[in-house]
Amino acid sequence: MKAGNLQARFSNIPGLSLLDRYIFTELILPWLFGMGLFSSLGVAIGTLFDLVRRVTESGLPLTLALKILVLKMPEFIVLAFPMSMLLAALMAYSRLASDSEIIAFKSIGINAYRLVIPAVILSLVVTGLTYLFNDYVAPAASYEANAALTKALRPNRKAFIEDNIIYPEYGQIRQEDGSDRTVLRRLFYAERFNGERMEGLTILDRTQPEVNQIITSESAAWNIERNIWDFYNGTVYLIAPDGSYRNIVRFQHQQLALPSAPLDLAFRARSGTEMTLRQARDYLKILRLSGNPTRVRKLEVQIEQKIALPFVCLVFGLIGAAIGLRPQNANKATSFGICIVLIFAYYLLSFVTTSLGVAGALSPVMAAWLPNLLGLTAGGVLLSRSAR
Repeated sequence: MKAGNLQARFSNIPGLSLLDRYIFTELILPWLFGMGLFSSLGVAIGTLFDLVRRVTESGLPLTLALKILVLKMPEFIVLAFPMSMLLAALMAYSRLASDSEIIAFKSIGINAYRLVIPAVILSLVVTGLTYLFNDYVAPAASYEANAALTKALRPNRKAFIEDNIIYPEYGQIRQEDGSDRTVLRRLFYAERFNGERMEGLTILDRTQPEVNQIITSESAAWNIERNIWDFYNGTVYLIAPDGSYRNIVRFQHQQLALPSAPLDLAFRARSGTEMTLRQARDYLKILRLSGNPTRVRKLEVQIEQKIALPFVCLVFGLIGAAIGLRPQNANKATSFGICIVLIFAYYLLSFVTTSLGVAGALSPVMAAWLPNLLGLTAGGVLLSRSAR
């Protein structure tokens, strides 16, 4: 597509000045180039080489390998969006600076802050696209790809945990001094799970203050229609809080209002990259009940990263425009080199803050958003210097 055709298309958008249309024309072509480049590199390095090895060594069918390759592409397209925005801003504004067009704009009273507005607008548009891909397209496609690969290479692997399903549920109790203490409220154990029913169940229920229950049952199944458990052939032991005997109740069929979390835990949960934001938040509720703080913190950080990742496009767009505005004779190779260095530095910082967030040294919000905040600050400082 020629630059003249692009400019003609942008001229149809209301509210865009001639300057905005001109800079958009300079931005869009390198952005499209970056999308193709970074997406191809990501797919080749992250998936293609591994699939080729599995086709030759593990006998993975070629048609299935191609299907997995296509399903993996959205995962890398999400990462390509911000990288391409950085490359586009660097190349576009560096070209304007090297041809002295930035000096010409400033000579007629157009300052640097006005010149970066098209880059910011395009960055916000790309931010929206990144969010849509990252939350609606990439998780489902990645899950299907991993499921297809697992099924092909390990056909006998079950899609659920078969033995020893243990689910502890914790709660807070208020002590006499006013502080809260975490205690076990309910312990769910099943010896086996066949995909439909739990077998060999033992449940310790301490949720009632007046009495504790120990429930044993041969089997149990989740009743989807009523959102309740159906227990079969079991016994309920009622014990007073002081340990004294209360009663024994035997049953052939008993419905108990227990949470469905043990069933959710039995089915293998998706990884963070395979869940939408809503699915991740729903799963977080289950993890919080399990009393595993490390897994809870990790998922909390992943949830915040799902929100923060699209805004990397805005950060990169601002930084790229601010660097490109500085007077220099930067060619495309130099712009690409600066782009690679900045991408590496940003994701290295993101890796460090994520690790600190999982370890508990940073809050999940700070772990996910700190690189963006630092990037916006750096972009603002560079822009102010370019405006002088």
